[in-house]
Amino acid sequence: MPTGHRRVLTLALPMTVANVTTPLLGFVGAAVVGRLGDAALLGAISLGAVIFDALFWSFGSLRMATAGLTAQAVGAGNTAEVDRSLARALAAGVTAGLAIVLLQWPIGQAAFALSGASPAVIAALASYFSIRILSAPFALANYAVLGSVLGRGRTDLGLVLQVAINLINIALTLSLVLGADLGIAGAALSALGAEAAGLALGLFVVARLGSRPFRVPLSEIRDAAALRRTLSVNADVILRTLAIIAAIVLFSALGARQGDVILAANAVLWNLFLIGGFFLDGFATAAETLCGQSVGARDARGFRAAASLSLRWCLGFGLAVGLAALTGGAAFIDFVTTNGPVREAARAYLPLAALAPVAAAAAFAYDGIYVGATWTRAMRNLMLLALAAFGVALAVVQTLGLGNAGLWVAFVVFLAARGLGQAIAYPGLARRTFATR
Repeated sequence: MPTGHRRVLTLALPMTVANVTTPLLGFVGAAVVGRLGDAALLGAISLGAVIFDALFWSFGSLRMATAGLTAQAVGAGNTAEVDRSLARALAAGVTAGLAIVLLQWPIGQAAFALSGASPAVIAALASYFSIRILSAPFALANYAVLGSVLGRGRTDLGLVLQVAINLINIALTLSLVLGADLGIAGAALSALGAEAAGLALGLFVVARLGSRPFRVPLSEIRDAAALRRTLSVNADVILRTLAIIAAIVLFSALGARQGDVILAANAVLWNLFLIGGFFLDGFATAAETLCGQSVGARDARGFRAAASLSLRWCLGFGLAVGLAALTGGAAFIDFVTTNGPVREAARAYLPLAALAPVAAAAAFAYDGIYVGATWTRAMRNLMLLALAAFGVALAVVQTLGLGNAGLWVAFVVFLAARGLGQAIAYPGLARRTFATR
């Protein structure tokens, strides 16, 4: 195998494995609660996972921006900036997490109202929400630590951190939900405990790598030029992420309005899509590292080679994941839930859900390329265009009365529009980046 392919796989495969375990934070709880046979409880924990994915992913810029800025610092040989980037990201993550905890009442009320779920689902969801919201400072700080580790090209350590968090979550969920009979509250406590333990381990890992973020002087953290760049990158990624979240929330809310069975069926299929998506994200992570380091080193040739390889691998894996979902999805559905109507509904929409990772493959690859190059403004703008395409597609399928099938079709259109827009903009962005270096 050529060296370039080996390097991409060396970076991608550990994070592919790690990312496949990431949906377990929501999936394990859904599987355990789902086996209780109550569609309302399954719908509640699934909506809870969507709400916290949306809430925390709003600050996913902490991981992505930190990875991109760290990779460029590594490529430029600036080890001091690696520590400064991590210190700024940790400060931002903890501050934002504490703000979320303080604002939990209005956040919760808005989330419950937008969900459109039944009273039975909302009652269970409120219990889950009130506990898991306390994990916000830990979860956001974990984004910063993971971004720093990945930007250095240490995806092996990223794997260790992600797997550790999810193993702790599995153990706690089984103990608290089934063993201690705490129900949905036990699932929330498990996620909280896993995030806190993950942060402790992550800080130990970066210390072993030689980083001392807590020794960075406050004056360097608050440096005006560095803060402007950091905040600009983070703001662009936040807006881009909010656009993704808007699509996900709209998808979930429109599904919830079709009843608890459709809500639960879509939740099962959503977990299937997440597993496929996190396979693809491993190659996006490789692109972040390789492209970011190439920009830092002013290596235009290396940048284009890394981008091309990442895109090809992502497209290949997207097709493979889609085929795997199509052939193995029925067994997955039966494992997640014992509810007969939910199983039947999920099988009916399985082919469309299996198409989703195929449509998303290019977008995942280009996300990694754009983050590594810190083309965050373009990424933001293209995401907003894709969201507009999603809105148009929703209007069309609603007019045609396609119901939940139309909802999945519109979501596939959204995913494909993301990748197409990024592909069109890529050549011009690459020329401008290296023309000035």
